[in-house]
Amino acid sequence: MKRLYANGWIVTCDDAGTEHESGWLLTDDGIVAAVGSGVEAEAEERVDLGGAVVTPGLVNTHHHLYQTLTRARAQEADLFAWLRELYPVWAGIDAEAEYAAARTGLAELALSGSTTVFDHHYVFPRGRTGLIEAEVQAARELGVRIVASRGSMDLGVSDGGLPPDELVEDIDSVLVDTERLVGELHESGPGARVQIAVAPCSPFSVTKRLMTESAALARRLGLMLHTHLAETLEEGAYCMELYGATPVEYLTDLGWLGHDVWCAHCVHLSPDDVADFAGSGTGIAHCPTSNLRLGAGVAAVTEYLEAGIRVGLGVDGSASNERGDLLSEVKQALLVARGRGGARALTAREALRLGTRGGAAVLGRTDIGSLEPGKRADFAVWRTDGLELSGAHDLVAGLVLTAPHRVDRLVVEGEDVVRGGALVRADEAEIARAQRAQAGRFAE
Repeated sequence: MKRLYANGWIVTCDDAGTEHESGWLLTDDGIVAAVGSGVEAEAEERVDLGGAVVTPGLVNTHHHLYQTLTRARAQEADLFAWLRELYPVWAGIDAEAEYAAARTGLAELALSGSTTVFDHHYVFPRGRTGLIEAEVQAARELGVRIVASRGSMDLGVSDGGLPPDELVEDIDSVLVDTERLVGELHESGPGARVQIAVAPCSPFSVTKRLMTESAALARRLGLMLHTHLAETLEEGAYCMELYGATPVEYLTDLGWLGHDVWCAHCVHLSPDDVADFAGSGTGIAHCPTSNLRLGAGVAAVTEYLEAGIRVGLGVDGSASNERGDLLSEVKQALLVARGRGGARALTAREALRLGTRGGAAVLGRTDIGSLEPGKRADFAVWRTDGLELSGAHDLVAGLVLTAPHRVDRLVVEGEDVVRGGALVRADEAEIARAQRAQAGRFAE
């Protein structure tokens, strides 16, 4: 049916940055049919938004859902020390724990306005199965879109890598399982609810052979490629020692840069690296809170955007961020950009664009990320009648600057996922109880 969402401040995030301060949004069978102001379009149902701000659904471009089980560990560690402490804990993951963790992380993201979530799962203890299937099941139940990656690690500590040997896998097994998951779960084309990406973990946990064969597999199957890159200075030193190249030079040598690739973090890029990313069309998932939490530094996002690089936002794992709130990450991106470049470095609307249209571009999606006719009806409705936004004349800037906020309504493909600030398809208290039970196993 045609449904009209009226009396709202509609932020389209289209090319022109169009906004309708007293506007409406018309959906038809899960698709945006029209956006405007003034005389309302005809519809079978009218929803009065009461002056709320409407944005495209936020798009999370980097996460580790399983890490909701291990928050607030290694509190004063840098990346490598943090990983060494947590790898043995994560070795206890199984499908039951993954399902509980994924429901928790996805619920957090939905309640913060996210309609699409990329998850980078790379921990596959031997003998454990069904991990990716568990998080896809959780996404389907809650009603959000998921891009789930079949990550991998094959370079253990005994061969000079960082992860313990019991967490590394055989290359051929990784590739076979990846292709199996694609055949069973991956959807292509506009409106895809579940997609699979290929995502070897990082230069310090993956061999050259796995990187090159993963890229070949992804390109044969038409999939996106993802990895961590240039997150810390220690990683740069590691790559120079092991490969005789910087992290970006290493990816270039492997033929990894391209329009079908995006990398997480990219905190430490040289001017030449930035030019290589821009020239090749490689995207970046900017994760400012995690980078600050681990003391990794602050990515030069303003410079990346000026160079024409695709940039989206990621909450990263809840063991290095502790929150899965993407609207907070929009605000954090704004603040760290200004911390680097001054008060004019990034506007509130530019930060919001990173979390919406920017994230969609990073994931290679042209069907989401903005509210334009023909796009999927994925959007977030934010109430403006509470204490936080009282006194804010510019409600869009106010939404970003006063974050975090719990979304009032979240719509995916025209269907409510959150309504009245509560999950529609699941019980938040039940999710939390199940999560606590599973997290208790890891605490022991």
